Amino acid sequence: RRLGDYLHEGIDVLAEQAPDLHEVLDHCRREGMTHVILDGTLIETDRLAGARDNGNDLWFSQKHKAFGGNVQFLAAPDGTPLWVSDAEPGSVPDITAARLHALPALYKAAADGLPTLADKGYIGAGIGIRVPHRRPKGRSEQALHADTRTTNSLIRGARAPGERAAAELKQRRGTLQHVTLSPSRIGNIARAALTLNTIWK
Repeated sequence: RRLGDYLHEGIDVLAEQAPDLHEVLDHCRREGMTHVILDGTLIETDRLAGARDNGNDLWFSQKHKAFGGNVQFLAAPDGTPLWVSDAEPGSVPDITAARLHALPALYKAAADGLPTLADKGYIGAGIGIRVPHRRPKGRSEQALHADTRTTNSLIRGARAPGERAAAELKQRRGTLQHVTLSPSRIGNIARAALTLNTIWK
């Protein structure tokens, strides 16, 4: 067997130990968590072949100006990484990736008393997904009502630890900083990193 075969096998074994989203949400409710935090990150890769209908590169993220896969993360209120999704091409916006991999389960969790906090990239995600209100176009946030500004500030403050979830995994597991394997492996690599991170803790 080739060394690469053992590498893939090891990644898959670790990835299989990562909890699925429903298990994570059930655990959060049992633990009495007030909310969970949803965020996305780009796992960078080498340049890949593939084009969208408009001719742009499928795996190129305009937001990050890099090639890679969009992975969705869920974190506890203290920023502990809890769950990671499969990867979508880098051109896929966070809200679209979330609709594919997370939102249906998060809606049910919110109905059961466990809301999700997210950033403005998830505006329009639906009931139970709490995001800051967008300021009026061409105006500062001061144009918003004082109560709305306060709500925005509370949401940002509560979800700030969640922004560290992806950073924690990427910094601790160097392989997530730049994947050289097939992009189809990004999800499993991220789940393997999540498993290792849980063991380390």
